[in-house]
Amino acid sequence: MLRALLLTLAVEVPLYTAALVALKLAKPAKAATLGVLVNLLTHPALWLFLSHHPDRLWPAEATATAIEAFVLIKAIKTDKLLLLLVAVGANAASLLIGLTAA
Repeated sequence: MLRALLLTLAVEVPLYTAALVALKLAKPAKAATLGVLVNLLTHPALWLFLSHHPDRLWPAEATATAIEAFVLIKAIKTDKLLLLLVAVGANAASLLIGLTAA
Protein backbone atom coordinates (compact mmCIF):
# COMPACT_ATOMS: atom_id res chain seq x y z
CA MET A 1 0.00 0.00 0.00
CA LEU A 2 2.81 2.44 0.80
CA ARG A 3 4.33 2.05 -2.66
CA ALA A 4 0.94 2.70 -4.26
CA LEU A 5 0.35 5.76 -2.08
CA LEU A 6 3.77 7.20 -2.91
CA LEU A 7 3.19 6.62 -6.63
CA THR A 8 -0.23 8.23 -6.39
CA LEU A 9 1.19 11.26 -4.60
CA ALA A 10 4.06 11.51 -7.08
CA VAL A 11 1.60 11.62 -9.96
CA GLU A 12 -1.37 13.51 -8.57
CA VAL A 13 0.18 16.22 -6.40
CA PRO A 14 2.12 17.83 -9.29
CA LEU A 15 -0.95 17.56 -11.52
CA TYR A 16 -3.26 19.11 -8.93
CA THR A 17 -0.70 21.82 -8.25
CA ALA A 18 -0.11 22.65 -11.91
CA ALA A 19 -3.81 22.64 -12.78
CA LEU A 20 -5.04 24.68 -9.83
CA VAL A 21 -2.26 27.24 -10.22
CA ALA A 22 -2.61 27.49 -14.01
CA LEU A 23 -6.36 27.96 -13.66
CA LYS A 24 -5.74 30.62 -11.00
CA LEU A 25 -7.82 28.71 -8.48
CA ALA A 26 -5.10 28.40 -5.83
CA LYS A 27 -1.57 29.49 -5.05
CA PRO A 28 1.13 26.79 -5.32
CA ALA A 29 1.37 25.96 -1.61
CA LYS A 30 -2.41 25.63 -1.20
CA ALA A 31 -2.70 23.63 -4.42
CA ALA A 32 0.02 21.18 -3.36
CA THR A 33 -1.46 20.87 0.12
CA LEU A 34 -4.87 20.08 -1.35
CA GLY A 35 -3.30 17.49 -3.65
CA VAL A 36 -1.77 15.73 -0.66
CA LEU A 37 -4.88 16.11 1.49
CA VAL A 38 -7.36 14.65 -0.98
CA ASN A 39 -5.14 11.65 -1.54
CA LEU A 40 -4.57 11.02 2.14
CA LEU A 41 -8.35 11.12 2.58
CA THR A 42 -9.18 8.70 -0.23
CA HIS A 43 -6.22 6.41 -0.86
CA PRO A 44 -6.25 4.29 2.33
CA ALA A 45 -9.99 3.60 2.08
CA LEU A 46 -9.71 2.88 -1.64
CA TRP A 47 -6.81 0.49 -1.07
CA LEU A 48 -8.64 -1.31 1.74
CA PHE A 49 -11.83 -1.62 -0.28
CA LEU A 50 -10.01 -2.93 -3.35
CA SER A 51 -8.11 -5.48 -1.28
CA HIS A 52 -11.49 -7.10 -0.53
CA HIS A 53 -13.20 -6.28 -3.84
CA PRO A 54 -10.60 -6.17 -6.63
CA ASP A 55 -13.32 -6.56 -9.24
CA ARG A 56 -14.85 -3.21 -8.20
CA LEU A 57 -11.99 -1.00 -9.45
CA TRP A 58 -14.03 1.35 -11.60
CA PRO A 59 -16.78 2.18 -9.09
CA ALA A 60 -14.17 2.56 -6.36
CA GLU A 61 -12.06 4.91 -8.47
CA ALA A 62 -15.14 6.91 -9.44
CA THR A 63 -16.08 7.26 -5.78
CA ALA A 64 -12.57 8.36 -4.79
CA THR A 65 -12.55 10.89 -7.62
CA ALA A 66 -15.92 12.27 -6.55
CA ILE A 67 -14.72 12.63 -2.96
CA GLU A 68 -11.57 14.40 -4.09
CA ALA A 69 -13.63 16.76 -6.24
CA PHE A 70 -15.98 17.42 -3.32
CA VAL A 71 -13.06 18.35 -1.05
CA LEU A 72 -11.65 20.66 -3.73
CA ILE A 73 -15.03 22.32 -4.19
CA LYS A 74 -15.41 22.86 -0.44
CA ALA A 75 -11.86 24.23 -0.15
CA ILE A 76 -11.86 26.48 -3.21
CA LYS A 77 -15.58 27.31 -3.47
CA THR A 78 -15.62 28.11 -7.16
CA ASP A 79 -16.25 26.50 -10.54
CA LYS A 80 -17.50 23.08 -9.48
CA LEU A 81 -17.36 21.55 -12.96
CA LEU A 82 -13.78 22.70 -13.51
CA LEU A 83 -12.71 21.25 -10.15
CA LEU A 84 -14.44 17.97 -11.00
CA LEU A 85 -12.52 17.85 -14.28
CA VAL A 86 -9.24 18.51 -12.46
CA ALA A 87 -9.97 15.61 -10.09
CA VAL A 88 -10.92 13.33 -12.98
CA GLY A 89 -7.72 14.21 -14.84
CA ALA A 90 -5.43 13.68 -11.85
CA ASN A 91 -7.08 10.39 -10.93
CA ALA A 92 -7.12 9.10 -14.50
CA ALA A 93 -3.41 9.80 -14.87
CA SER A 94 -2.65 8.16 -11.54
CA LEU A 95 -4.74 5.10 -12.34
CA LEU A 96 -3.17 4.68 -15.78
CA ILE A 97 0.35 4.94 -14.41
CA GLY A 98 -0.52 2.65 -11.51
CA LEU A 99 -1.94 0.01 -13.82
CA THR A 100 1.08 0.10 -16.11
CA ALA A 101 3.50 -0.03 -13.14
CA ALA A 102 1.75 -3.04 -11.58
